[in-house]
Amino acid sequence: MKKRNHGCMYMVRIAAGQINPIIGDFEGNCRKMEAVANKAREAGCRLVVFPELAVSGYPPRDLLERRSFIADNLNAVERLMDNIQGIAVLLGYVERNGEPGENNLYNAALLFEDGRVLHKVRKRLLPTYDVFDERRYFEPGGESTPVVWNGLRLGITICEDMWNDKEVFSARKYRVDPVADLCRQGAELLINISASPFNAGKPAFREDLIGSVAGRYKVPVFYVNQVGGNDGLLFDGASLGFHSDGTLAARAESFVEDLLVFEPMEKSPQRIAPASSCVEEEVYRALVMGTRDYVTKCGFKKVVIGLSGGIDSALTAAVAAEALGAKNVSTVYMPSEYTSSDNDEDTERLAATLGCGYQVVPIASMFDAFLGASEIFCREEHGVTEQNIQARVRGTLLMAFSNKTGSLVLTTGNKSELAVGYCTLYGDMNGGLAVISDVPKTLVWDISRYINRGKEVIPQRIIDKVPSAELRPDQSDQDELPPYEDLDAILHAYVEQVMAPEEIVARGYDAAVVADVVRRVEINEYKRQQAAPGLRVTIKAFGCGRRYPIAKAIAR
Repeated sequence: MKKRNHGCMYMVRIAAGQINPIIGDFEGNCRKMEAVANKAREAGCRLVVFPELAVSGYPPRDLLERRSFIADNLNAVERLMDNIQGIAVLLGYVERNGEPGENNLYNAALLFEDGRVLHKVRKRLLPTYDVFDERRYFEPGGESTPVVWNGLRLGITICEDMWNDKEVFSARKYRVDPVADLCRQGAELLINISASPFNAGKPAFREDLIGSVAGRYKVPVFYVNQVGGNDGLLFDGASLGFHSDGTLAARAESFVEDLLVFEPMEKSPQRIAPASSCVEEEVYRALVMGTRDYVTKCGFKKVVIGLSGGIDSALTAAVAAEALGAKNVSTVYMPSEYTSSDNDEDTERLAATLGCGYQVVPIASMFDAFLGASEIFCREEHGVTEQNIQARVRGTLLMAFSNKTGSLVLTTGNKSELAVGYCTLYGDMNGGLAVISDVPKTLVWDISRYINRGKEVIPQRIIDKVPSAELRPDQSDQDELPPYEDLDAILHAYVEQVMAPEEIVARGYDAAVVADVVRRVEINEYKRQQAAPGLRVTIKAFGCGRRYPIAKAIAR
């Protein structure tokens, strides 16, 4: 490794432009980046760094197949080079690949200053697992080299390029390590521009990873992450600066836009925004951000939620009220003859506490009309068909409310229910966003208690009551499902850890229970593929990160 002279870094002040881009909004993204660059320059910074694909927003997916999208992206880069003066800029964009290759695009980083291109870097490690599909669009870059800027040798990497450290990952996905290559060539400051999707626990792991890299190579590291929600993917921001000894020097705010100033060789305390205190806070803040961004980026201003008196709809309403403001949240309570009188009081109290709109629409007469429409329906033999009719009456009412008011319907099902199909197609699954569809039932309770930590927002009786769909007399979820503590543990092992049933049984769970849970997961794939998009907060959410066939034998 080449000898480094860190003296030049004492005078360097750089900034992370942690922005929340809208995919394809080149005009808006440029305005935002120009404003941030001006603010960074006024703060005395010599360089401002923006996230991966900041110009277009990440992930653009098949928009990358449109020639006009690529052209607009390149025109936006030209605009930024013309309009940002007096400070160097490092940003992520889509670069055309003029060489023969499988794909005609690069996921690239551009360093420029006062209209002059100083350096280009192309992402080398293109992830194709879980929610990622970058090899579909991009050609991997060749070996990158440090660039000398302001007398300093910068080693620039893009997101995944930092996630192949042999000391951290025992099973590495790639043969090369771009960070190690740059450090061997004498990089004096590592910069990683990123769009790293959030899941619970990842911010802490990411800090450990980057701190380990800084300490091992004895080089400061500046990590700049995208923030915001794009469809179901959430980005937590929390951009980071590390000293060359691996200690944390600076951290941006999580789940909001921020400008983080970092002085790589300044040993006095720099701004370290607080991290989430617990997983409940972390996931709650992610859900609030994701709901706000999905609703507003899709052009809506208001939402409507069907309240049941249960914990799932209560949490969804609390998240929506925090995300959008209570005045933009309407709730509809649709009791049937099987609805507990407690729920009459609890839903009204919840809506009043949140400050949301609230109306009651009884469905008994509508349900009776369905039962009288055909002899195939039978009140005396009240089965799944009749239960589902109630859910579909409610779903129809919510969609009618949506059409009439222009409000987006938020569905209220949790991950545990979605996993085993304990939900009704064209009923309670109706809606435009599934807010808590990646939140297991046990975590739903924990987050609700977290929300109530200072004062009672969600009525305690809602948290304490036995879960029930209330679609038939004296119904309880545990009539058909194992206790949620067991169910969630089995689902975590099967869905997120991809364990075989016999491995789960070896953990001490009843073989028949495990077999039934696995069977339910497998046969309900058709429901999940028709569900509303959900916000991803675990390592394996139902949706784009879990690609299972519908027609198949039950997997092992």
